Amino acid sequence: MDTTQPQQGHPKGLYTLFFTEMWERFSYYGMRALLTIFLTAELATGGFGLDRAESLSVYGVFTALVYLTPILGGWFADKLLGQRKSILIGGLVMAIGQFMLAAGSSIDLFADVETRKNLFYLGLGVLILGNGFFKPNISTIVGDLYDNDDPRKDGAFTIFYMGINIGAFLSPFIAGTLGEKVGWPYGYFAAGLGMLLGVLWFYARRGTLGDKGLPPGYKEKGLTELVGKDWRDVILYTIGNVAFVFLVMFIWNNTPELVHTIMVWVLGIAGVGFIGMSIFKGTNGSTEWTRVFVILILAFFNIVFWAGFEQAGGTFNLFAQENTDRVVGGFEIPTTWFQNINPIVIVTLAPLFSILWVKLAAKRLNPRTPIKFAMAMFVGAFAFFIMTQAQNSADAGNMVSPMWLVVVYALLTVGELMLSPIGLSMVTKLSPSNITSIMMGVWMASFALGNYLAATLEQILTTYDFALYPFITYLMLASGASLLLLSPLLNKFMKGIH
Repeated sequence: MDTTQPQQGHPKGLYTLFFTEMWERFSYYGMRALLTIFLTAELATGGFGLDRAESLSVYGVFTALVYLTPILGGWFADKLLGQRKSILIGGLVMAIGQFMLAAGSSIDLFADVETRKNLFYLGLGVLILGNGFFKPNISTIVGDLYDNDDPRKDGAFTIFYMGINIGAFLSPFIAGTLGEKVGWPYGYFAAGLGMLLGVLWFYARRGTLGDKGLPPGYKEKGLTELVGKDWRDVILYTIGNVAFVFLVMFIWNNTPELVHTIMVWVLGIAGVGFIGMSIFKGTNGSTEWTRVFVILILAFFNIVFWAGFEQAGGTFNLFAQENTDRVVGGFEIPTTWFQNINPIVIVTLAPLFSILWVKLAAKRLNPRTPIKFAMAMFVGAFAFFIMTQAQNSADAGNMVSPMWLVVVYALLTVGELMLSPIGLSMVTKLSPSNITSIMMGVWMASFALGNYLAATLEQILTTYDFALYPFITYLMLASGASLLLLSPLLNKFMKGIH
């Protein structure tokens, strides 16, 4: 690409990826909006009747693993499949997972609650694995469409982020309302159809991607399309993923607790070792090593932000259901609709942020990535200070106004826009080229730990008699201050990358 002339507009491939991701997020957020309220719903209404701690635990393990499996999916894409095949495999596997959730939540299909639970948890497992193949690789192709010094790159990720949030906006209205008001299976089935639409769109528009995301070696051979063998791989990997989850669940259900503990530790140690070896082998020279170090440091702060932000699908969702006066003008707002505030604010503000970064860059005032992360932390701390006041009011026996949650969601979304699309762009800029998908997987792993902490913090803090929302307020304040202090060093280590 000729970088001497400023590029106008964005390549068509960006919009292919935009709508593919939009439908995948429609699928994921539709399921997420329903998950905790479905798990805690009474057996008589078709739910599983779990208590608050149990449902948050399932939610925490699921959302953590959803962000861990991209490390595996990134490796398969880098070494064997290429990003394009991985996206097709992941999309098909996730659609199957959503349809399993629909079947597992249907009393009409399965009267026995244990059978429904097994099928439902099998569906969650299939979703986790499918997401691993899909999530890191679509972001990697977005980055590949641009040179590292292309000023459009941050803007492209912000546009891509809008696609994520249009899907997230539509899903609580459609899948959430169907699940909550018509019947749980209808919500999950709608999520499955959304994922299938995403796969079909990606297939139909594959020609707009040029030679991006093809299997290793294809570019050198002059190939710009997947061939017959690749389509067979897509089918075999899709079947293999579902069969693998079934096998893991079968072993898990038929072995004692000690074996489970050993399995978790072995997988954990193997996973950390695998990441370490991949980074060690794929990184050369001081410039690459210092840039990788910056990714790892910012990944740590990413964990803190998402431990707060992801209260959205857990404690915030339950707060909306149990402590919020949802009747407005005689209409009761469905609990799932509060999940829409985040995507509405993103779709409204993302274009403004995209323009803002470019305008600031033109005036040489664009904050460096660590400063943007620090700003996100301070905004998050303010959001949780407000949420603390709402919780205090609820603890005093009041049903609080929905506006408390609206303001908190909106503030956290502003923080997200300063951190999440910038983080994705930063990983594609700073990663050594031959391990970009692995480093994207590492970045997703920081979301995993954040999500797991989000679901388990309340229970952990109860032991120490410390309230959840004030704790997160102080944690984010301390993180923002630490980032400000570290920013000169991190900027130096980025070696010229903004």
